[in-house]
Amino acid sequence: QVLILKGVKQEVSCLCPSPDGLHLAVGYEDGSIRVFSLLSGEANITFNGHKAAVTALQYDHLGGWLVSGSKDTDVIVWDVINESGLYRLKGHKDAVTQVLFLKEKKLLVTSGKDTLVKWWDLDTQHCFKTLVGHRTEVWGMALISEEKRLVTGSADSELRVWDITYIEEVKDPDEPESKKSKGSSPGAEENTEKDETLELDESPEERLVKCSKVGSIMREGRDRIVTLATDRTGKILACHGTDAVLEVFSVLSGEEVQKKLEKKMKKAKKKAKQNSEEEPETCVELSLQEEIQRVTNIKASSKIKSFDLILSPKGELKIVLLLQNNIIESYNLNLSAQVPQAVRTSKITIGGHRSDVRTLAFSSDNIAILSAAAESVKIWNRSTLQCIRTMDCEYALCSLFVPGDRQVIVGTKTGKLQLYDLASGSLMETLNAHDGALWSIALSPDQRGFVTGGADKCVKFWEFELVKDESSVQKRLSMKHVRVLQLDEDVLCVRYSPNQKLLAVSLLDCTVKIFYVDTLKFFLSLYGHKLPVLCMDISSDGTLIATGSADRSVKIWGLDFGDCHRSLFAHDDSVMYLQFVAKSHLFFTAGKDSKIKQWDADKFEHIQTLEGHHQEVWCLALSPNGDYVVSASHDKSLRLWERTREPLVLEEEREMQREAEYEESVAKEEQPVVAGETQGETGLAGKKTIETIKAAEWIMEAIELYREETAKLTEHKAICKAVGKEVPFPVNPILRAYGNITPSAYVLEVFKKVKSSELEESLLVLPFSYVPDLLRLFNEYIQLGLEVELLCRALLFLLKIHFGQITSNHMLVTVIENLKKTTISRVSEARDVLGFNMAGLQYLKREIEAKDEVMFFADATDRFEEKKRKRKKKEKMVLAVL
Repeated sequence: QVLILKGVKQEVSCLCPSPDGLHLAVGYEDGSIRVFSLLSGEANITFNGHKAAVTALQYDHLGGWLVSGSKDTDVIVWDVINESGLYRLKGHKDAVTQVLFLKEKKLLVTSGKDTLVKWWDLDTQHCFKTLVGHRTEVWGMALISEEKRLVTGSADSELRVWDITYIEEVKDPDEPESKKSKGSSPGAEENTEKDETLELDESPEERLVKCSKVGSIMREGRDRIVTLATDRTGKILACHGTDAVLEVFSVLSGEEVQKKLEKKMKKAKKKAKQNSEEEPETCVELSLQEEIQRVTNIKASSKIKSFDLILSPKGELKIVLLLQNNIIESYNLNLSAQVPQAVRTSKITIGGHRSDVRTLAFSSDNIAILSAAAESVKIWNRSTLQCIRTMDCEYALCSLFVPGDRQVIVGTKTGKLQLYDLASGSLMETLNAHDGALWSIALSPDQRGFVTGGADKCVKFWEFELVKDESSVQKRLSMKHVRVLQLDEDVLCVRYSPNQKLLAVSLLDCTVKIFYVDTLKFFLSLYGHKLPVLCMDISSDGTLIATGSADRSVKIWGLDFGDCHRSLFAHDDSVMYLQFVAKSHLFFTAGKDSKIKQWDADKFEHIQTLEGHHQEVWCLALSPNGDYVVSASHDKSLRLWERTREPLVLEEEREMQREAEYEESVAKEEQPVVAGETQGETGLAGKKTIETIKAAEWIMEAIELYREETAKLTEHKAICKAVGKEVPFPVNPILRAYGNITPSAYVLEVFKKVKSSELEESLLVLPFSYVPDLLRLFNEYIQLGLEVELLCRALLFLLKIHFGQITSNHMLVTVIENLKKTTISRVSEARDVLGFNMAGLQYLKREIEAKDEVMFFADATDRFEEKKRKRKKKEKMVLAVL
């Protein structure tokens, strides 16, 4: 492991490296995009524009632009250098699945789950072409053959291949329209019949590209495409579905195609000569299957989630696969071999489980953590976070440490009890305990035995015993079945009371039955949940029992009379696990809504929420001393939480929760309408967030301070004039903190601090009453040549959104006239400087290239001379021998 890029709490949904390899764009589930520097590991740029998860990211070939597609059906183009959004492209009716830049022209291709592939002209920002040849969702696209062909993959086993022909922009004005529409490329006439069905609704003037279907390549997989991609050179095309097979294809280059054609032509001529004396004109064409050849299929050890590939100059293909079971595999493929075979070179399987962890347990000394999943039991050291023992098991559902922490017991889905020895890591004993799934296990408070509950409607009592081992002299631990309690419904959870007098059993009929342990007589029934109780726990003093159900609620009951003290709406989905903190009435719950919450059972209050998991939390475990909580989730992660010593103020927690809810509601609000903007294909790139609102508030506060200080200064001058001497002027503490700057300079400082990506949205929120002051200040700054680029951008945006009010305001006529003069002169100055610098850089580039060329030729000459010397030496030796 080289580097960890720490982002926000949301799940990462998309990755894209920049062309220079120094930055990584990361898309998140909440629609935000962060650009990380791979040198420093920090997130330099954040873009907020999408309302749903980012599904596709792509840089242009220079790395200056980044385009993103999302589940909210929008495509946004971002300017990475200026750190701002350029525009939003609207057109897809379902989630965007792939976005591609074309190097040749300023064109963009996007595909979506709405079965459409759209072509966008980025100069005019509109969709000029839609491909409608797909029956199902388009899940992936790739450009091959130097961007002259487009391959699309959908929900069937066809890879459709489309020919791309760029129609020349300069056309003969005398040429009739019918000819123009046919395209200017050779062979375009043959494709018009195929293409007519796709392009009936488009006028010939609008089209920049002609796209016609060439044919299809059949995949071996029958399911949908998950990832379809090429390497950087475009020579290798690979794809995979929802299975474990990666299909690799080789794409012939233009030269290779020509060679093949010539070979074919020779063969055809030879055949024609043999058949008849006259040589007929033979027309030879390569089939699509010959141009795009299947190389091999790579079978991974599990289902593939994603992949990437690099073709080395020597012709060796390196492939990295990310698998569904949390493994990364690397393969090498020698393409020059007669029959290319993929060889697995390495894999990363450090630490975690290959499937979801369904049970957790803490050792009595708070040091070891047990986690068990469908394939293995692992023991972790809590302080070092390292896995110290891995043991194979069946699908585990519940577990516990045997008193003494030398053995562990695991209950499985098939109803077995498996006893493991931690020192040797071996399976000591397996018992068929239940006929169905063994859902719950609980250690008795006297630590002499335990109780299990299963899907066979039985609660079984077990005791630990020492038995003679045949292989050694020493006795070993074993489990003895003592008695059974038969019930009418499946048992989901069992718990002992701390004094071992009562046993609580949760049943599939949504009730919790409480029995006396000694006689197994019925004592209480707790009913009130609408769905089955999945988890429960009894407090350490034995007075309270808390039950968590699939109906999303937690109920707190008194254990004396079975009265319900309070029902709490706990989670937005099923409550999966519940446990009391030792020696207190505080308890933790884990839910399918990916949250862990802490509650007070005396005051019936929610204390705090632990957010970190991205998917359902299956289980958690508290350390006996109550200082640690470990949780396991469907996102394949185990998370360890530590109790800090800092006090927790409930009012502050409530305030933070209210702020988070407000921020969420702000993000969900309708976007403000921009005057003069038509609700068409394009829109503003950004979205209204709490950051943009705060930025607008800072600008408003700065302008108010400027107004106050200007008024005070005018008043002070009047006083000085009346008195006839200089009176000291009190400086505002904010201005003093900035080094006694002027109020107008302070407004500029605030303006510069607004993030480039949030500028437009902040100005959109800004009320018009502040705009006149801003325009006057802009005039002042631009005259001085301060921040010309930033201010021009803000000025043009303000003029665009407040055009009507500005033009109708007579007070602003002179200001606008002055701005017109100053901006034009300052922008032309900046342009001149830029042009001069560009010319200088190009000159330096030419100088360096010329020097490199000389060096290259000098090296080549030296090598040539060396070869000549060696050859002469060899010749002399041969002559001497002769």
